[in-house]
Formats: sequence, C-alpha cells, structure tokens
Amino acid sequence: MFNKEEAQKIKREFWITFAHEYPRKWLLYNTRIKDFSFKFHVDNNKAMVSLDIEPKDEEHRKIYFEKIESLKDILTEEYIYDVIFERNYQLDNGKIISRIWVEIENISINNKSTWHKVFEFFDKNMTFLEQFFYEYGDYIKDLEINT
Repeated sequence: MFNKEEAQKIKREFWITFAHEYPRKWLLYNTRIKDFSFKFHVDNNKAMVSLDIEPKDEEHRKIYFEKIESLKDILTEEYIYDVIFERNYQLDNGKIISRIWVEIENISINNKSTWHKVFEFFDKNMTFLEQFFYEYGDYIKDLEINT
C-alpha cells in the first residue's frame, strides 16, 4: 500500500506520462454545452472514458440523454460497441447525472505495467466518442429538436 503522498505522486506521474505519450488536445469540457463533458477516469480497479451530462436543469439533462440514446445504434455499431448508457447515474457524492461510458477492469493506476493498456484504451475510446460528438453534436446541442 501507498501512503497518501506516494499515491498522489503516482497519480501525477500517470497523467504526465499519458500527456507525454498522447500529446493532443482532447475535447473534454470544450463541448459548447454547459455541464456536458468528456472525462477520463482511472483508479485501482478500472479505467473509464465517459460523457457526463449534468446540467442543473433536469429537463435539459433528460433531453440531452434522450438525444444521444436515440443515436445508440449508430454509436454502438460505428464507434464503441460496448458503451453503457445510464440515465440516472449516482456519483460518489450522491449527485445524479446521466452518463454514457466504456470501461476496462483489472488495471490499477498504482501498477505501472497496466499503464500502456490504459493509455491505449483512453486514446481509442475518447477518440471514438469525440468523433461521434463532432458528427452529431449539432443535433445534440439543439434543444429545439426533440427526439
């Protein structure tokens, strides 16, 4: 086990190494939709690439999620076949968001031998999610067009 300081150092080294090996500008928060973002996550059990939909306005969250859900066949057939959709995903802090994500298990941020696998997973899946968003973003953004 690592103490808190050692764990923070490893986490920082992980993200610096990822940025060095995959030096590109990710879309992440630059979606031009408030509280609609792409995220990377890694811990001691799994790694995840997600699209988090978390507007304070519940109706907006519902519409954005349903729009993406209406494109589910396209997303799963052309981009990421094993993507998971959850309309009401509860974060550790209790907040309810909508999340679309893909993950791999049996990795650990503390195990450097799994880092390359995580980096490849991040790159491949975030690229697919971004491509999907670039293709269908205008439809997703327009709250006047319902599903």
